[in-house]
Amino acid sequence: MTETLQAAELTDEALKELAERAGRELEDASASDVLAWAAGTFGRRFCVTSSMEDAVVAHLASRVLPGVDVVFLDTGYHFEETIGTRDAVEAVMDVNLITLTPRQSVAEQDAAYGPRLHDRDPDLCCALRKVKPLEEGLTAYAAWATGLRRDESPTRAATPVVGWDEKRRKVKVSPIARWSQDDVDAYVAEHGVLTNPLLTDGYASVGCAPCTRRVLEGEDARAGRWAGRGKTECGLHG
Repeated sequence: MTETLQAAELTDEALKELAERAGRELEDASASDVLAWAAGTFGRRFCVTSSMEDAVVAHLASRVLPGVDVVFLDTGYHFEETIGTRDAVEAVMDVNLITLTPRQSVAEQDAAYGPRLHDRDPDLCCALRKVKPLEEGLTAYAAWATGLRRDESPTRAATPVVGWDEKRRKVKVSPIARWSQDDVDAYVAEHGVLTNPLLTDGYASVGCAPCTRRVLEGEDARAGRWAGRGKTECGLHG
């Protein structure tokens, strides 16, 4: 696909049709080709979101769209290693790092809702500290990229490489959706891509510190997130 468009001029229905067609046509494309399509189609109205678990998608995107916006959500609850990874990515990669923060600090949220809301109502905590800030931060973009992979958990098994984000009315790009962990590891090794140090300390998926633990042998990568709560997603991806 080589079309170029002014995304701001397209209706939601036209964007949705574009996304669904691209998802079919790019299903077998490389991650770089998927990102090249997104960059060519949306230009600076395209961004990458990163949890700073690793910088694989940011690195891939920076090679096809130097200076690409990389959006990071600073919830106020991150591990020091995660903030360090963000700072390192900003320092060494050809990206424009944008940090989003919730409207309330942790202290202000504690005053309004009581301490440790993440223990009592993790869905509300995620909504306040992740979902709402991202929705506000994505208003300037027509499309956004994620690092979602189908092999991460059953809830992500049907992730399209390009799809339609109905909730936010934007095109959602998941260029490494078809990758395995081995593919990620190989790319990191080949290109020296930054990764969160916690990934070598028993964590398979890195989120907010109060809601993340190391995984046990045989568990899937998301098992360490909100362990014991029957919750596997923060709401950013459904």
